[in-house]
Amino acid sequence: MSALSARDYQRALELGRPPTIVKLFPNSKAFIVSGKAIDRAMIAKGKAMTIAANGRNQMVVQGAMKAAQRANAAIIIEIAKSEGGTGAYCAVNFWNMARLVDSLANELGITVPIAIHADHYGIKGDADVEKARVEIPSMFDAGVTSIAIDASHLPDAENLLASIELSQYVPQWAGLETEVGEIKGKEGLSTVEEALFLVRGLNAHGIFPDWIALNNGTTHGIEASDAGIQVELTSEIHRALEPYRVSGAQHGTSGNSSERLRRIASETATTKANVATALQMLTWGVKVNDYGNAELDEDGNFIKVPDQGVTEGLWQEMVRHAADKGWKGGDFKKLNLPFENRLLAQPREVRERMIRSAEDFTYRLLTEVFNARDTAPLAVQAILDAGSHELGAKTARIEDPSDWVPDRIRQRALTLDSKKGPEGDFDD
Repeated sequence: MSALSARDYQRALELGRPPTIVKLFPNSKAFIVSGKAIDRAMIAKGKAMTIAANGRNQMVVQGAMKAAQRANAAIIIEIAKSEGGTGAYCAVNFWNMARLVDSLANELGITVPIAIHADHYGIKGDADVEKARVEIPSMFDAGVTSIAIDASHLPDAENLLASIELSQYVPQWAGLETEVGEIKGKEGLSTVEEALFLVRGLNAHGIFPDWIALNNGTTHGIEASDAGIQVELTSEIHRALEPYRVSGAQHGTSGNSSERLRRIASETATTKANVATALQMLTWGVKVNDYGNAELDEDGNFIKVPDQGVTEGLWQEMVRHAADKGWKGGDFKKLNLPFENRLLAQPREVRERMIRSAEDFTYRLLTEVFNARDTAPLAVQAILDAGSHELGAKTARIEDPSDWVPDRIRQRALTLDSKKGPEGDFDD
């Protein structure tokens, strides 16, 4: 934090932690902040985005935090609903993630600002909306400081209406991500019209998302093709959204080269880039290429790097368990929950090399690809400038609320040229 005095940093720490975090960790020195502060830091740096590291295991969380400290970068630690919700396949979840981050930050002397993000909080129908009325407040009670309300599985009108309904359960100070299109197959790429429909409708209701996630050509998990992120499409949509001051959230970075990710940072308004599968595989010791994809041998099996990640014996147990369950490829993510305690029970040197793999990979992304180095002081400065944990919205109401009542929303949606492909994975 060299760009700020110790006094300024201490003042920001006192001001910047949201009330839920202060209540949970009254004596903590961990700088857990709203997602808004992270977004503002990247905007202040310019042509920068930071990692949103999906903490599928504790080694990923620790490695990402250590990399952020080395890079002096503000970051996001997140977990998606499928990974860390009530039906999770990971031990790290919406309700313990903040406690894990807080504990590690104090233990390791991590001082950079970190947001705790609930990603892909999926809404697929009325039943999910009803559950969300209880779950979303419970997640903020547990230390979440940012959320992605993901109703992109639904038709455009219902996506907007569900997002409007559930936004009332998100504190004003918290980071908010909205989603359109997302992963719906080759015919389901997001359009300018869809993105504007969602953001304009939210704006009319006084809801100002910090980020929007698109289906811009990504897939989650292990990418089999090299099509990757459509940079021009992303840039076009972001330009159309400029009056509404919405940053981009890039999902599914696996399958994209460092060069393409540099273009996302430099040519679009993206400030948040999710990384999940690559970090998981690295901590296990699976060989990963520059695209973040796990490499396969001639028989189609993952390549375990000797003396990297978990012990050879534990890896063979994991492979056998997957085979017994019929899990292949991306389904290996389901090993996280049954093997979490086994990972933690390994020898110290093994745990340390797992953490180091995640740290080195994250550090390279932050400093050589995402342009996020030295963004930590910018997040701190944003808090000092606001004089509060509440940074406010980046824009104001532009749209007329009377044009965005439910009946008119549904009528407007009928005019959209919206190609919805087959239902996708929706999972980072």
